[in-house]
Amino acid sequence: MTKLARTVRIAAVAFMIALHAVQARAQQPADAPAPPSQPAVLPAGASPPSPAEIPAPPPGTARPSVGIGPLRELSPWSMFLSADVLVKAVMIGLMFASLVTWTIFFAKTVHLSRARKDVGSALARIAGIRSLSEAQLALGSTANVLTELLAAAVQEIQLSDEAAEDAGIKERAASRFSEIVRMEARAVRSGMAIIATIGATAPFVGLFGTVWGIMNSFIGISKAQTTNLAVVALGIAEALLATAVGLATAIPAVIIYNHFSRSTKSYLDLVGRGSGAIGRLLSRDLDRFRGRIASRAAE
Repeated sequence: MTKLARTVRIAAVAFMIALHAVQARAQQPADAPAPPSQPAVLPAGASPPSPAEIPAPPPGTARPSVGIGPLRELSPWSMFLSADVLVKAVMIGLMFASLVTWTIFFAKTVHLSRARKDVGSALARIAGIRSLSEAQLALGSTANVLTELLAAAVQEIQLSDEAAEDAGIKERAASRFSEIVRMEARAVRSGMAIIATIGATAPFVGLFGTVWGIMNSFIGISKAQTTNLAVVALGIAEALLATAVGLATAIPAVIIYNHFSRSTKSYLDLVGRGSGAIGRLLSRDLDRFRGRIASRAAE
């Protein structure tokens, strides 16, 4: 956030310079005094005409202005069209990055909400279940991370020998559970690195476009051989548009990244609850199995 604040301060200073230039140009008089003309040669003995005898200009005729051209429209679209090629490329890249950010946001929002709903519903179904076989019947053919954990527990029991110790079966099942949970964590966090990169670099990419545009504006001052900022006010405003686009891209990316960090953490906590629930069902099944073996041995 310190780098972002520094970027905002730099953009604010450049914006104040451009604003001062625009105000200075707006305060210039619209009419400049006409250059002195050579007096007309009057015939000998003729007197100069009085002010009343000078014909007035026809009504509706505007007085000519010197050095003032038509004002250009200062809209974002017009500034984008008149910007430098490199500044245009920077803004197009930032707009594409913003599109990627919002695409990931909507896709992950749908994915996380659906996954959270499925896991929560599956946990509610196995809340009162006593064995893994009953849990399989309760969950049915639904596909989510809880069914993967349940299938891993059942497979571990089938692969283990009947004489295997319960501690070994539980340890191997816990290893399977941790692998499934890590895979699920990688799946739900996919795309977050892209959002983090966009949020961290977009302000500096926009600032690069602004610096390039301001450099071109000062080169224009050198070529025009004038210190009047009104000459380059429009160019500076066009350059500052790149910083504005960069901030408009970075701020939502940072907010979206923080939102998904909290959402994925809560979802993975839910997955951890599911892993613990399947582990308890596995432990009950092993206890019942060892109890039946002990009762048969006693008979």
